[in-house]
Amino acid sequence: MTISPKFAFIKARWHAKIVDQALVGFDKKLFELGLEAQVDVFDVPGAFEMPLLAKKLAAGGGYDAVIAAALVVDGGIYRHDFVGAAVVDGLMQAGLETGVPVLSVSLTPHHFQPSDEHEQFYHEHFLKKGAEAAQAAADLAVLYRELG
Repeated sequence: MTISPKFAFIKARWHAKIVDQALVGFDKKLFELGLEAQVDVFDVPGAFEMPLLAKKLAAGGGYDAVIAAALVVDGGIYRHDFVGAAVVDGLMQAGLETGVPVLSVSLTPHHFQPSDEHEQFYHEHFLKKGAEAAQAAADLAVLYRELG
């Protein structure tokens, strides 16, 4: 089945140089799959703002899937594990309430330091996770269209 899916891709702006790599990996994988997909990109200030926008886009945007990417790290001020859990739970709830797949490329590492080593590792990791999200979104778009 040949499809031309429509996806929404939400990116949190904290650690933007790293998070943006998820979209690079996503687009590259769609190209490798030969999909002529429409990908609408939305930037939000941080991860906490993603679930509400994901729900709004899923409910009314005609998207086959919504993808949300963020890097939530322990900045020493708040408990990043609580923020990460709230974000992932909110994204899951958005998908369940709208019936549109909402995929997370939201990572919450226990130990992240703004060092060259960590930034390079997560730069590459977000490329990989973006590609995995593209494969999942493409597969789900086909499945949901087959199911009607």
